[in-house]
Amino acid sequence: MSGGMLMPGGWTLSMTWMRMPGWTWLGTGAVFMGMWLVMMVAMMLPSLVVVLLGYRRAVCRLNQAQLGGLTVLAGAAYFLVWAVFGAAAYPVGVSLAAAELRWPALARSVPVLTGLALLVAGCLQLTAWKARQLERCREATGCREPPALDARGACQHGLRYGVHCSLCCSGFMTVLLAAGMMDLGAIAIVAVAITAERLAPRPEWTARAAGAVVVATGALVIARALTPWFP
Repeated sequence: MSGGMLMPGGWTLSMTWMRMPGWTWLGTGAVFMGMWLVMMVAMMLPSLVVVLLGYRRAVCRLNQAQLGGLTVLAGAAYFLVWAVFGAAAYPVGVSLAAAELRWPALARSVPVLTGLALLVAGCLQLTAWKARQLERCREATGCREPPALDARGACQHGLRYGVHCSLCCSGFMTVLLAAGMMDLGAIAIVAVAITAERLAPRPEWTARAAGAVVVATGALVIARALTPWFP
């Protein structure tokens, strides 16, 4: 599902959002979900490891018998949230791709719309709402609340962190979807930014710096789309 189709407006439509010849939509969706989860594991694992280590320390103080199993359950529950996010994103992406193929005028406006999406994502990084979500994610890293020592408690811990993390990363996910979901360069940059937000001594500064970069990138994308002579 790599590669893409050149579209009016000089951009490339990712084959991720298209059904391959001879494939069913169910099969194509299953492949998408597999790639999505691999991407999420690669992007989120560096910061998730710190959270799981905090969870293991909290569990270890109370009971070591089920330490490994509960940690695995917490991690699986976390990625379940991201699986739901991907399952929701896929039909939206497919619908947008179909519309872009059907209406050339819409396809020609995609570069400008991409720039606007980046502007929105960057501005989101600068808001107080983003700061609150980031604070909740970092609180989960320390696992301050005593965890319940059963499978349900482990799943709740992973789901809770997954929800906080997905909300906190909504701006970055917008960047990734707008820039090209399977772009390895974009994935690497977003992964570094997410990890830095979680682990940096001054997370709010890191989030705002990332937001400023995304805003500037969005403005550049729009300028290039509207002025063909722009370098």
